Amino acid sequence: MKMASRLCIVSKTVLRNINKNSFRASIIQKNSPFKVRQVYQLSSAQFYSISRPVVSIENGETIIRSPYPDVEPCDKTFGEFILSYLDEFKNLELMVDYPTGRVYTGAQMKEYVIKVASCLTGLGYKAGDVALLFSSNCLEYPIIFTACSIIGVTVTTANPVYTAGELSRQLEHSETDIIFTQENMVPLVQEAVSMNESITKRVKDIVIIDGSADKCRPFQSFLDDDGTRFPENVDIDPRKSILALPYSSGTTGLPKGVMLSHFNMISNLIQAKCGQMKFKTGEDVLLGLLPFYHIYGMMVLQFGTITQGCKLIVHPKFEPETFLQSIEDYKISYSHLVPAIALFLAKSPIVENYNISSLKTALSAAAPFGLGVTHEVENRLNINMLQAYGLTECSPLTHYDEVPQKHGTIGRLVPSTVAKIVDPISRKCLNVGETGEILLKGPQVMLGYLKNQEATDKTIDKDGWLATGDIGHSDSDGYFTISDRLKELIKYKGFQVAPAELEALLCTHPSIQDAAVIGIEASEDVGEVPKAFVVTKPGEQITQQDILDFVEKNVAPYKKLRGGVSFIDQVPKTASGKILRRMLKDQQ
Repeated sequence: MKMASRLCIVSKTVLRNINKNSFRASIIQKNSPFKVRQVYQLSSAQFYSISRPVVSIENGETIIRSPYPDVEPCDKTFGEFILSYLDEFKNLELMVDYPTGRVYTGAQMKEYVIKVASCLTGLGYKAGDVALLFSSNCLEYPIIFTACSIIGVTVTTANPVYTAGELSRQLEHSETDIIFTQENMVPLVQEAVSMNESITKRVKDIVIIDGSADKCRPFQSFLDDDGTRFPENVDIDPRKSILALPYSSGTTGLPKGVMLSHFNMISNLIQAKCGQMKFKTGEDVLLGLLPFYHIYGMMVLQFGTITQGCKLIVHPKFEPETFLQSIEDYKISYSHLVPAIALFLAKSPIVENYNISSLKTALSAAAPFGLGVTHEVENRLNINMLQAYGLTECSPLTHYDEVPQKHGTIGRLVPSTVAKIVDPISRKCLNVGETGEILLKGPQVMLGYLKNQEATDKTIDKDGWLATGDIGHSDSDGYFTISDRLKELIKYKGFQVAPAELEALLCTHPSIQDAAVIGIEASEDVGEVPKAFVVTKPGEQITQQDILDFVEKNVAPYKKLRGGVSFIDQVPKTASGKILRRMLKDQQ
């Protein structure tokens, strides 16, 4: 007879001084039909969450809450917050550059942060200025970021594969004053700066992180600073001052500057480590592979690791053999991944050539991850494969799953965060189990979009609810499942591709009269790829390859038209001029 599953809940305190195997044996009575497959140790927060109700009716609306206790608000500046941890972990190795083997301890990082903040102050940079970080992952990334935060300079980050045109657009919109980049990127940066007179006048310095270049400052000169100009009393309001300005396409349109305050970012770091992202100080080793320019790599991975006293093995890019070798060399225990890399772990034969048994947990975010691949990874590597969810506008983390995981879900809300599900059209609040748009509220929600109050008002309502644009539902235990999205945004391997951006580019071609771009489903590890529908000007002759080449030359690689090009007579639109993308999708 098949027996129903049973779960015995025991707190970590009970397990602390007993052997797991003896415990396993002691709870199985003689001749018992039950078998214990796994013993899970729960943190105090997890143990607390078992009995905390997550669903309530408030003012006639169904509200879903985090199962964990709320976190205490922190009104420190980001610089104060990070420096306190660098002091606490001064003797621990916090960052390792895998290609070179360079290592930074907490004490070294603090020393460099002070020097960089002092040098920036000496050069005249002050609160309200903007610094752009345009670089692949490196040990200097968090040092520059933290130093800027101390003197009140906002940090905006850009994808290192951007074209000059894409970078120039962000430089202009963000009103960047100083650029930190790498030596091999200098020609592109200089081209981007020269494309607009206002940028040329505003940008005072280009700083080379890893070398030198003509008319640029070497970062080494910052590290040679004596630190005497380190500011002691900078007027920063943690709840209003913009710490970071990552760019996101939100639900529609061109990329928008997301204004994240010191309070937003600190809150999210505290929220993250209250659940399954709570690591063992001085023991856990994490893989620093996800890009630091992206909000997830920037905060959850980079600073989430530093503030818990764990070692981060930094990779500038994904290379299969190097990736696996680093897990073996440094006994990496936890890895943040994207679906494409998880699929590689599930299927690539070269994985068998490396000893990666140290890896205990992997977490996939940035794009949906299928159940099939989840089970393949878990079974092949004997690890826990989890999912998380967030968005740039939420600093970014809002949900995470944890062991024992509920496969197919993005987990439950992080602390101090609430959600509700609404009908996409009527905006009526729905009940548990009903599918609609997910709305969120919490201390990690952005201040708004830079210079775009209209988009801000469309995303955050008067009561502070942020519309995610994602469609899903919650069960009675507070686990969320994403089923679709309202967003027009295309997600290719976790990267955001804005149709409006590609459409605007296509319409600059002299032979194109109008254009529309949609995302079409590709393989499980890819997600969607952009496809263009093009209306040519009367009498003009242009081929599909001409268009593909034109786009490829002007955008980052992940934005290429991998879905191809179709020629049509007219782009279907509403009376107000909005493109009817659903009609185009139905033609596939």
